[in-house]
Amino acid sequence: MLLEFLVSTLVTMFVVVDPIGLAPTFVAVTEGLPVSSRRHVALRASIIAAIILAGAVLIGSWLLAKLGIGLPAFRIAGGLLLFSIASEMVFGVRIERQSRQAEEAIEERVRNIAAFPLAIPLMAGPGAITAALLLASRASNDFIRMLILLAVVAVVCAFCLIVFLFAIRIEKLLGITGNVVLSRLLGVLLAALAVQFVIDGVRAIWT
Repeated sequence: MLLEFLVSTLVTMFVVVDPIGLAPTFVAVTEGLPVSSRRHVALRASIIAAIILAGAVLIGSWLLAKLGIGLPAFRIAGGLLLFSIASEMVFGVRIERQSRQAEEAIEERVRNIAAFPLAIPLMAGPGAITAALLLASRASNDFIRMLILLAVVAVVCAFCLIVFLFAIRIEKLLGITGNVVLSRLLGVLLAALAVQFVIDGVRAIWT
């Protein structure tokens, strides 16, 4: 039974978080940052997402109930915020790094990008949080199963980190023109994903 729970949990979290699918978005939203800073973004985003998903496993249901926040509202809010990032990507108005910028300014942007939109809502979005909550309820407060679930969360986020680091190398092969085209294209796809978040949230409210 434990093996069955492990397999189902691992498959569910990998499908919902979709680390491979996040690679192009990581390349687009970190465009213009130095390689070292992008590695820092990858590591920080993975850690933040792991903490959020682990928190959802441990206290997610209790916290949402206490705050009176439903997952549909979380979906709508995340979708609206994500759409603002997507629009900036499409129209090319995102602030580019300038050589004269101080290191503190770069580090501040690294922290911001890692938290939003990478960790939230892309890695630890409404879907992943919902999956974590449902899997935690399946664990039924069993200590071993809860440990398995937390370990799966750590493995999935670690895999996201590996994918992000390889994405940096792939971007170098595309060149400047390829990266510009990719950024615009992914901006449109990200906008569509943001709209879908809002639609899912509204649909959940009315059903």
